[in-house]
Amino acid sequence: MTSHIEQSADLRLTSNIRFAVVIGSGVMGAGIAAHLANAGIRSLMLDIVPRELTAKEEAKGLTLESPEVRNRIASENRQKLLKQNPAPLATAEHLNFIDVGNLEDDLERLKEADWVIEVVVERLDVKQQLFEKIVPYIREDAILSSNTSGISIEAMASVLPEGLKTRFLGTHFFNPPRYLKLLELIPTEQTARPVIDFMARFAEDRLGKGVVEAKDTPNFIGNRIGTYGLLVTFEEMLKQNASIGEMDSITGPLIGRPKSATFRTLDVVGIDTFVHVAGNVYETLDAGEEKDTFDVPTEMKTLVERGWIGQKAGQGFYKKDGRVIQELNLHTFEYEQLKAITGPELDQIKSLPGSKAKLKGAILNKGRIGQLLWPVTAKTLVYSARLTGEISDSIVAIDDAMKWGFGWKFGPFETWDALGVEKSVARMKAEGYDVPAWIDEMLAAGHTSFYKGDQYYDQASQTYVEKTVNPKEVKLAPLAKSNGIVLENGGARLIDIGDDVVALEFTSPNNAIGVDIMQMIEQSIDLVETDFKGLVLANDGKNFCVGANLAMMLMEAEDENWYELDWIINKFQQVVQKIRYAGRPVVVAPYGMTLGGGTEISLPAARMQAALETYMGLVEVGVGLIPGGGGNVNTYRRLLEQTPKSMQNIEKAAQQTFENIAMAKVSKSAYDAKALGYHRPVDGISMNRDHLTFDAKQTVLGLADGYTAPVREKLPVVGQTGKATLELAAYEMFYGGYISEHDLKIAKKLAHVISGGDLAYGTMVDEQYFLDIEREAFLSLIGEPKSQQRMQHMLVKGKPLRN
Repeated sequence: MTSHIEQSADLRLTSNIRFAVVIGSGVMGAGIAAHLANAGIRSLMLDIVPRELTAKEEAKGLTLESPEVRNRIASENRQKLLKQNPAPLATAEHLNFIDVGNLEDDLERLKEADWVIEVVVERLDVKQQLFEKIVPYIREDAILSSNTSGISIEAMASVLPEGLKTRFLGTHFFNPPRYLKLLELIPTEQTARPVIDFMARFAEDRLGKGVVEAKDTPNFIGNRIGTYGLLVTFEEMLKQNASIGEMDSITGPLIGRPKSATFRTLDVVGIDTFVHVAGNVYETLDAGEEKDTFDVPTEMKTLVERGWIGQKAGQGFYKKDGRVIQELNLHTFEYEQLKAITGPELDQIKSLPGSKAKLKGAILNKGRIGQLLWPVTAKTLVYSARLTGEISDSIVAIDDAMKWGFGWKFGPFETWDALGVEKSVARMKAEGYDVPAWIDEMLAAGHTSFYKGDQYYDQASQTYVEKTVNPKEVKLAPLAKSNGIVLENGGARLIDIGDDVVALEFTSPNNAIGVDIMQMIEQSIDLVETDFKGLVLANDGKNFCVGANLAMMLMEAEDENWYELDWIINKFQQVVQKIRYAGRPVVVAPYGMTLGGGTEISLPAARMQAALETYMGLVEVGVGLIPGGGGNVNTYRRLLEQTPKSMQNIEKAAQQTFENIAMAKVSKSAYDAKALGYHRPVDGISMNRDHLTFDAKQTVLGLADGYTAPVREKLPVVGQTGKATLELAAYEMFYGGYISEHDLKIAKKLAHVISGGDLAYGTMVDEQYFLDIEREAFLSLIGEPKSQQRMQHMLVKGKPLRN
């Protein structure tokens, strides 16, 4: 086990990261600066001074001494952040958190930094030269780190003074930093333990990262195993004469991997980047089987030579010809029609209940699917076991690195457990795989799995040990078992999460809202008002809530059950109002896709505690409807509340409400939801999705003492004149050819509801009036054949129909 300096008498360490200096403004450096900005941390991004003027600079009469020229590289890369997709910044305003400079004029500003992070070219000599240059300017309590993806941290540290070595470590972000959860911390033997612990806490709490501690070995954990897995997949594909498309059709969601599977992932990452990463490991290994695996295949080298390096070049393993995606034939280097493995065997695997069953069914399949997947999996599992102790002492860290860095649903050892360790090891040995001795010793001792509840098998002690869990990581399923379920029905369950707070978790497919969830919200609030301090609406699925149960509503509409539909919509409206006027605080914790009904149950809550990655919006027009659960009035109210009553601009609030809903605007982050009016200044944002339920619970506890529900108030409407203005905008879109006749019909219904209908401007109306005209408009639209066609299309195709 690597030793670190536990505590140094002369160690001084910053208590917080308020200001950082990022050295290197390329894609990765700028991405890190952007994510620091997302966390509210100001940074200075530095790069080299240009040696030549551009034609534009010459035309402006600038010289190489002009500040605009000297800061040009960092300044241009800063501006590129606004154009990148996916967006590195949670909102464009965060660009103001990033200042720029250069490595000649701005070294003095390093003295202001709590953290200096190096993100320059991946060459040891360049990094060492940079460190020698900046060392005199680094504060005595500041942390210095390198974002290298694989260069030795110890080698870099060799040029540092002794006092700084204790505050130096590797901090390897995965690209893009905003979206990929993994951060590998790589200490040297001289890195002080308080520095490691501080950075781990800071990265988890402030940056929202999943942190693993890696050893200083080539490519650390994620890239070492991930690169190996991709290379053996490539090797097996060629060996069994499979195509790129065929491999991707079975190495993606079928086995709990991202949709991009293997080769689409390589195209996105960049084949040139992958070749460099693989080469970095190859150069450090001794001759043998492992080194041979990391010897990049000739076919990949050819792609790099031709410039076919993936998405950034427009072609790689795949090429888009118009709307048609083609795959590369690695024998002819011609692009051909996309292939995929299909048939009854695949259908049978996909029908298995749960992702673990699908994983096991695919890998152990006796047909072609298993023939391709088993050797790739066996090699990767054995390799991961062989590296345990070398790249990390913990199998949990290895599993987490692959889940957080590569999007695997199951890490290598979790995969092994799913397959059955005893049987799979026996098969591996029979087929000649060199299974490490520690696995044999584990099985011989009667330990037949790597995980047992909250414990994992520790290779060093040869026993099961407790997983270290951050108390802020609140998962609902374990709490349901330990604390108990207070209430439950087919769509949701109320869970005791401690401290007299309960959480309502949706259990329906995609967390879609049906009558059972509505009933549970009502019952939960009734119970909370007498027995608990407050309620959190929290989920643990992929998305918070994708909306109402569309299939159920379409079925009722097709059967012309108008009374039933009216009852359901009225029920939903009253449930939403019950959230707003509950006698105890209701805090909603949205994340991911929070659409339609998901937004409608979020808007009336006492507080919203949203994950940074929250994509919120009222998108009902896409299925031929308008919001039917109070979304119109509650959005309008939110926008009115942005200014004091004496200054309220009801026309502006009505216009923005109309635009939000008619254009089905969806926030690109929780900060963007503020711009749309869904998220208020008093609402919170959690950088770490795993801390969301904890943060929401703390919000409940903060509100509980002396909580008073809002008073029911009437709202002013823009009335008939405002309605005409909203309709005019819709007619302009229609006559301009931007929307269809049915879109126009929906827009007019929406304008009627938001404006308050045919009332006079400024008329004060209660919420029930809004809800009644909303329900009437919703029911009229759901009866339209074209709206039903849109609903059907969305259910079948998963995308909107424009008719």
